[in-house]
Amino acid sequence: MSVDVRQRARVPAWLLALAFTTFAFATDDYVIAGVLPAISADLGVSEAAGGQLVTVFSLAFALGAPVASVVTATWPRRGLITGALALFVAANWAAAFAGSYAVLMGLRVLAALAAAAVVPAAYAIATSMAPEGRQGRYLALVMGGLTGSLMLGVPIGTWVGGAFGWPATFGVGGLLGLAALVATRLTLPEPPPGEAMPMGRRLAPLARPRVLVGLLGIVAIVLGSMVLMTYLAPFLRDLAGAGPAELGWVFAMAGLAGLVGGQLGGRAADRWGADRALMAGIAGFTAVMAAFTACWLLRPMTLLALLPLLMVWAAVSWWIPPPAQTRLLAMAGPAAPQALALNSSAVYVGVSGGGALGGLVLDAHGSGWLPAAAAVAELAALALFWTASRLRA
Repeated sequence: MSVDVRQRARVPAWLLALAFTTFAFATDDYVIAGVLPAISADLGVSEAAGGQLVTVFSLAFALGAPVASVVTATWPRRGLITGALALFVAANWAAAFAGSYAVLMGLRVLAALAAAAVVPAAYAIATSMAPEGRQGRYLALVMGGLTGSLMLGVPIGTWVGGAFGWPATFGVGGLLGLAALVATRLTLPEPPPGEAMPMGRRLAPLARPRVLVGLLGIVAIVLGSMVLMTYLAPFLRDLAGAGPAELGWVFAMAGLAGLVGGQLGGRAADRWGADRALMAGIAGFTAVMAAFTACWLLRPMTLLALLPLLMVWAAVSWWIPPPAQTRLLAMAGPAAPQALALNSSAVYVGVSGGGALGGLVLDAHGSGWLPAAAAVAELAALALFWTASRLRA
């Protein structure tokens, strides 16, 4: 292997630092699902209300990211990332001492706004500083922090919360943020300044009906998955008596299955076409939700018996986004870069919507109805993408 090839194959330290940063943010968002019963019991709120901690984080991120990308476009990247991560650390460590639901909710908003300032910048840095022909791989590595959080971050946070209480989980979140701050500060060179793009130009794809409906389809896809994931703890507790220790293992194995499912979904989109791959993923998801509903009618069940179904659920959940995003970018045409940025906000709107809808279902009908609500959301996504394909470009 030549020296040039070895240099190209070597992953720079700053790229790993950015991947770890997205890992820390995603862990902080999703880990609420693992400690939800403990937070709800300690703060004296329902589990449905506790789930809104996911909703408010994701909604603050979705609304804050486009604004932050405009306001901070010309700011020095290292200073922006360092300052935002410092705020993230402070918000998490303060959350460990929060004595009320309202205070914890406000601190979740601060943590989300910090993440909203960093994540789009991290994606832009990865693509702008990548060698020619490796932009996609660099971006995929940074985005890999999201799936990595499910395999490692969320299980660790869940186990820590089960052993030491939910405040310790936020303490771990602060430590992850501090490690990301140190890593980026030590390794990240100052990238070239970003392009100042007005908000109108960033939001221009929303004026195209096909793109707008396609983005709504992305929202519905993520919403359907998060309806169950946000409230997985009460669902598995009611169905199989699972506690924090068992839930940590479920998240770890589901994260691994999701990583495999995402790769298979991307390959299916390339080989079969985005439409067929998307339909296959949504059909698989709906079938799994029907199986969960049947299991509910047969409860109680052992977690071991449910494990294969949980793995399939995770795999098909992550199978769906690659063909959905491929389809969206094809519909966007020349506005694909702006549509990609809006796609990130659409994902977090879906996460927040999943927490909100799941909370309503949990309060009104109990956890056994969550799979049915998730299936309806995925079928709505399919209808939205079908509608978008028939709108004029």
